[in-house]
Amino acid sequence: MANHKSSIKRIRANATKRLRNRYQAKTTRNAVKKLRASTDKTAATALLPKVISMLDRLAKKNIIHKNKASNNKSKLTRFVNNLK
Repeated sequence: MANHKSSIKRIRANATKRLRNRYQAKTTRNAVKKLRASTDKTAATALLPKVISMLDRLAKKNIIHKNKASNNKSKLTRFVNNLK
């Protein structure tokens, strides 16, 4: 167990941030899965900006790498554009 007050507080803060990051990452993954499963172009087009925003937010907070976010956005955009 940590001995310093600051390290005890840091452990608590890290646990809180970890939970928040996991929640946001899981929510984004579920949104990506939902978008990939959609077959309706209008619904997918409406959902795409929200998913892109979520990916950008994760990349900004270093939860995922910026290149991974960019790759996902590109692939999802191509997927939506190819829907009929």
